[in-house]
Amino acid sequence: MNKKKLRRLLEPGVRLYFIALALFAACSALFDIAVAAVEGVIIILLYLLYRRTSVRRRREILSYIESTSSHVDNATKDSVLNFPLPMVILKLDTGEILWSNDKFMAITGAREHLFETRISDAVPGFDWRFLLEGKTQCPAEVPVAKRVYSVYGSVVHSSDSARGRSMLGTLYWVDVTESASLRQEFLLSRPVVSLIVLDNYEEFMKHLDDSQKSSLLAAVDEKISGWTAPAEGVLRKFDRDRYLFLFQERHLAKFIEGRFSVLEETRSLTSPNGIAVTLSVGIGRDGATLKENFQYAAMAVDMSLSRGGDQAVIKNRFTFDFYGGQAKELEKRTKVKSRVMANALKQLILESSNVLIMGHTGSDIDSIGASAGVAAIVRSLGRKPFIVTDYQKSAAKTLIDRLAGLPELAGVFIDIQTAMLQANRDSLLVVVDTNRPDIVESADLLTACHRVAVIDHHRRAANYIERAALSFHEPYASSASELVTELSQYLLESGKLTRVEAEALLAGIVLDTKNFTMHTGVRTFEAAAFLRGAGADPVSIRRLFQSDLEAAVVRYEIVRRAQIYHETMAVAALDAPVDRTVAAQAADELLDISGVDASFVMFPSGAQHIISARSLGRINVQVIMEKLGGGGHQTIAGAQVSDADTARVLTRLLSAIDQYFAESGK
Repeated sequence: MNKKKLRRLLEPGVRLYFIALALFAACSALFDIAVAAVEGVIIILLYLLYRRTSVRRRREILSYIESTSSHVDNATKDSVLNFPLPMVILKLDTGEILWSNDKFMAITGAREHLFETRISDAVPGFDWRFLLEGKTQCPAEVPVAKRVYSVYGSVVHSSDSARGRSMLGTLYWVDVTESASLRQEFLLSRPVVSLIVLDNYEEFMKHLDDSQKSSLLAAVDEKISGWTAPAEGVLRKFDRDRYLFLFQERHLAKFIEGRFSVLEETRSLTSPNGIAVTLSVGIGRDGATLKENFQYAAMAVDMSLSRGGDQAVIKNRFTFDFYGGQAKELEKRTKVKSRVMANALKQLILESSNVLIMGHTGSDIDSIGASAGVAAIVRSLGRKPFIVTDYQKSAAKTLIDRLAGLPELAGVFIDIQTAMLQANRDSLLVVVDTNRPDIVESADLLTACHRVAVIDHHRRAANYIERAALSFHEPYASSASELVTELSQYLLESGKLTRVEAEALLAGIVLDTKNFTMHTGVRTFEAAAFLRGAGADPVSIRRLFQSDLEAAVVRYEIVRRAQIYHETMAVAALDAPVDRTVAAQAADELLDISGVDASFVMFPSGAQHIISARSLGRINVQVIMEKLGGGGHQTIAGAQVSDADTARVLTRLLSAIDQYFAESGK
């Protein structure tokens, strides 16, 4: 506020009174000129006296105000200079320091003023730009010379004669070292619950006498005890094949860094019958209570076992993290479970008004074959089955056409829109050949149905269908068609399975086993024998896998463009769309090349890229595909990457392969 304006505000408003007196004097002159003259003189004297006292009074007030302002400015400057916290003023556009107090210089170790020094040089790694985002506190605590600070700030607009208006930032540094240390200690000392399971106990103990069992179990105990000892936790064996391990959060990072070496150490133990010992380690952390951590650990163990075992799984409040899982899966299913699941499925079907069956998006022969098998079961129990599929996106159109021509399956194949109309509160939805809600044929249909059954052979992903009333999930099976075939043996009377349906199921097994060369067990051949007895014709199945000359040319062109990576990996990156089945067949043929242990074929499809991965067993392609958001089996896997740029997707694929080799030590 300038002095002229202040002067106007301080002047008393007496002008109106003098004007009124002058008017009275003028009126008096009309009657008596002498009286008017005396009044005029008095008014003039009063005005002169007013001006004199007003000037003196105004000077006294201005002097007081200036004196007070000077004291305030001095107090402000003194407060800034002697501020009890480290303080710095900087330019927000460049980060250059304009001024800092002695306390800030002390924490940074500077011996002279930091004028025109960038604050990122004085405090390495510090980002002041949070002020430009409208925040008054730095999002992260800032370490400076073995101390930790919370940084607060404000923005000031200043005038610069050379540059116009500019923005300055004032930062205040609050030492929170003690509270940060206490918080860190609290986080590191939180309890972690781990369950360790011998996941193939029955297999490596089979046919051993008591002394051999004791010796082998003692060796396992020694390996586990040696691995857990550095954590100084509590290890207790509470069952013949289960251990409970309690330890503090601070030791978890070391276990992760060591890639859970106990998995490899116990794998070196082999029983006299030639079977290596494998473990499943489930870890629960970040829970509100010990009970919740124990529940997380149990969920993690179940996840590990459903993925084939021989791995560690960490479960927190939000996600699963996987480590290991490199060993080849061992078949360890019993027909008891198949019989129990068959009875449970029968009960669910009988309680339903109709049954909807769907597989994964872009259905293949295994998905359609398994769906046809379930439809036969439903039909034999007197309920109406519907197979939900997107025909245009299916890779098994030939099989669908062959099945749809059967009188028994008339009107069974429906699209997604029709399925939504058929669904009601008493409907049963059977999901086959997948356990992931994000890749089913219709996520909306999965949400709409309250009763869901899952039949799948893929290793369980972190996001799986949790609310299933029945989950027949066997990662040791070759295919979903194999699992459905086992259920059929308990639920279908002789002659109820048509020849075409039997061929569809057998074709699904042939597809996923690569003509019974990959991922097969005794139960696989038993299922195939049952289907052969039901009339399945191998020659008819062979025709399902035939392709035309154009597809064969494309397949061989994919093989020709493949490049060898990491000496044993064949990678073919295409920049034009191809048929998904042709790409999968090309990935299979790449495995026929000498020295190739795994193959990857990627191609664009709209705004995404599809990757087909295959392996001979030594490389776990499922682990690699999971890094790209996909999944599958150790020998057969795939992924759909939401990125239309081929170069970027290829870079991500090669990075995932590199990461796999780094983690597995291969």
